[in-house]
Amino acid sequence: MKNKIFLMDVVEFLNTIKDKSVDLIIADPPYNIGIDEWDKFDSQDQYWMFMKKWISLCIQKMKIGASIYIFNNQFNSAITLNLLKNKLTFNNWITWYKKDGFHPSKNKFVNNQETCLFMSNGNPKIFNFDNVRIPYLSKQRLSNSLGIKTKQGKYWKPNPKGKLCTDVWEFSSERHSKKINGKTKKLSHPTIKPQAMIERILNASANKNSIVLDLFSGSGQTIIACNKLGINCSGCENNKLFYKNILRNIKNGKIN
Repeated sequence: MKNKIFLMDVVEFLNTIKDKSVDLIIADPPYNIGIDEWDKFDSQDQYWMFMKKWISLCIQKMKIGASIYIFNNQFNSAITLNLLKNKLTFNNWITWYKKDGFHPSKNKFVNNQETCLFMSNGNPKIFNFDNVRIPYLSKQRLSNSLGIKTKQGKYWKPNPKGKLCTDVWEFSSERHSKKINGKTKKLSHPTIKPQAMIERILNASANKNSIVLDLFSGSGQTIIACNKLGINCSGCENNKLFYKNILRNIKNGKIN
């Protein structure tokens, strides 16, 4: 089941996975905000029954020290965190600052972010903090050969790889990063996560011999990134059109 996507419902797929065998799970489930039919549920109760079912199975499949990243909006993430607070270890509430924003609003602040919960089964066994450093904002930190003098009188020098990654991630959405002549184009999936963001998760929480699950694969971005980084990955998607697009994207090695 390595490096393969399956046309399956998420619960059906997880039931094929051996318990306590997975190192990392990346999940981008429906948000229940009505983007399309696959993102609509009859009620909030139905949606949360669905969420609880697949998340409970994820916990069964995770090794001790395994990690899971769950994307959603802020409201749903708050409920998900409450559901998991006594079942998994909370590590980070990651804010994805999309830069390009959502729809304008005149009766509240404009929504310009999504959320990713970083949880683990106990303390994370894998967290490669050096692999996900980001550039320093101040050029002075890099140009001062002596380093920066601290309050204690010692000199601190910047790490050549950059500073430690924070829990606010700045990535433009795929539809804006793939503009043609200044205009957005229709992509193979409406909610594609940026490849650089998925690669950050993989570089931080997986090694070459890790087993990764890509749930609600959508566009195939995670499995494409895993192929690029040489990491074992299996995923599922239950929409036939998206599944066909994923196979094409995997073959091309990129999202269209």
